[in-house]
Amino acid sequence: MSRAEITTPEVLSDESVVELSLRPQRLVEFIGQPKVKDALDIAIQAALGRRETLDHTLFHGPPGLGKTTLAELMARELGVNIHTTSGPALEKPGDLVGTLTNLRAGDILFIDEIHRLRPIIEEFLYPAMEDYKIDIRLSDGPNAQTVTMAIEKFTLVGATTRYGLLTSPLRARFGLTMRLDFYPAAEIETIVRRTADVLAVELHDEGAKEIARRSRGTPRIANRLLRRVRDYAQVRAEGVITLDVAREALKLLDVDDFGLDDMDGRILRTIIEKFDGGPVGVSTIAAAIGEDSDTIEEVYEPFLVMNGFLQRTARGRVASALAYRHLGFTPPQRDQATLF
Repeated sequence: MSRAEITTPEVLSDESVVELSLRPQRLVEFIGQPKVKDALDIAIQAALGRRETLDHTLFHGPPGLGKTTLAELMARELGVNIHTTSGPALEKPGDLVGTLTNLRAGDILFIDEIHRLRPIIEEFLYPAMEDYKIDIRLSDGPNAQTVTMAIEKFTLVGATTRYGLLTSPLRARFGLTMRLDFYPAAEIETIVRRTADVLAVELHDEGAKEIARRSRGTPRIANRLLRRVRDYAQVRAEGVITLDVAREALKLLDVDDFGLDDMDGRILRTIIEKFDGGPVGVSTIAAAIGEDSDTIEEVYEPFLVMNGFLQRTARGRVASALAYRHLGFTPPQRDQATLF
């Protein structure tokens, strides 16, 4: 099985599955991230005007904000193919040789979770990114021979949720670096309404606002919640999502008024109940709740920190006064001055 999935704009446009129809088909249809979208549009139009290959591009930010979607839209706007793979899937340089040698001029190579590339893969990519050449080893051992092969000029698009884990040499080779941030509730509401139209769901205004408010500023979560609320409405509310229906469905899903789910609550309760509110290391938290520490740092922690439930300090994680009050605890008097 090939390690890179190849997609052309023509194939994408002919897909009729709902999952693809939820994604915008052109860059102008992409909702949110206005600065990223404008900068990307300028870069694409400039590259097309000069008939040059677009600079290598890096998207970073929390998961679910549209990094993969933007990469696919870049291919559409440029009229080229996109070859998709991920950092963990690339174990040795040979895994990339076939993909790189089959690239056509201007094609996009999209590597998700690029921060998880092995050092040997990074070293292999450097000459490909800079000089559009790759070194192929013909054999192993003391008499091994290496052949340098030219490849077509291409655009490497990387996506990462852990920008700080990228090595400096790799970061320096990206001409465009763009951060995606959490979406405001109004933009999430627009996405929820669009998804409801695609799914042919009757969604009232207040129901859309309630789902958007609890979606943690993340389109992926908003679409997931809408699907589950749709199921609830279909079974218990004649298929209509009103404010009350949305609230009952989200309560059933353990998603509270702030958008915190069961795992968020477990993280905060563990810090408060088992470690006196912190500071405590993330690996200790992970062991206490039976979750991977990387998942906590990448998926849950950014939202908790941004919304004031959690503080990251040099000594570890500390639950804020807001977290205490939200979970029904009284903040300890000794921390009152520092937890607000």
